Amino acid sequence: MSKTDYTGITENQKETWATGDFNEIARQNVVMAEALVEAVDPHPGQRVLDVACGSGTAALIAERRYCDVTGIDYVPGLINRATARAQANGQAIDFCVGDAQDMPFPDDSFDAVLSVYGVQFAPDQVQAARELLRVCKPGGKIGLAGPIPEGWSGDWFATHAKYMPPPPGVQSPLRWGTDEGVEKLLGPGVRSIENNQRAALQYYRSIDHAVEVFSTYFGPTIRALEKLDSADRESLLDDLDTVMSRYNRATDGTAIVENQYLQTTAFKA
Repeated sequence: MSKTDYTGITENQKETWATGDFNEIARQNVVMAEALVEAVDPHPGQRVLDVACGSGTAALIAERRYCDVTGIDYVPGLINRATARAQANGQAIDFCVGDAQDMPFPDDSFDAVLSVYGVQFAPDQVQAARELLRVCKPGGKIGLAGPIPEGWSGDWFATHAKYMPPPPGVQSPLRWGTDEGVEKLLGPGVRSIENNQRAALQYYRSIDHAVEVFSTYFGPTIRALEKLDSADRESLLDDLDTVMSRYNRATDGTAIVENQYLQTTAFKA
């Protein structure tokens, strides 16, 4: 069996996530980041790391508690956006470019390690989990919010995979959204894990607007649309419309899309 080229896959991922403007997508993640920070409950002065931080949403929320916050992401443009957001708010956060699979921090550096729809997409999941555990202090907390196989997230990523299959040897990010997956990845290094399935609502002007937002700003959707022929592009957009409509809870012509996700809080041994 050939060895999975995690380095090459990671480089391709960087290009994908650098496409578009993930900050426009991350506005829908604020409610998840706020709930995660509340669950992990970092106290003022504690060191907090936001892994695969994107444009810095969870980091910004943690810093409001006067925590000493660091954010890391492998897309330089997203780190620039995160830095600009922090500066605009007058928040002192150390944002740096780096890979969740190989973080430039000493062992046992942080009291709390967070990731919201971030580390789950690292291709080498076992190595990413090792890194989360390595940089967290003994007795510290790891908090994750990520997609589950059911509901909007599961259907959304399955639809993309239908048109752009994932690389061979790479497990689905939805693995992080199962009790078994989290236990397998984090279990050996933690003394307890608490998983809670939660719902987050995404707000759009309409279903058409929801699909437009993702096709304009979400890297994986943009890249798929670029690589497909015209017939498959239309088919993908139709399928995304169907997924959005399936989970729309609004009845007034707007779109309020319910997304079920998994919130994990683990205590490092």
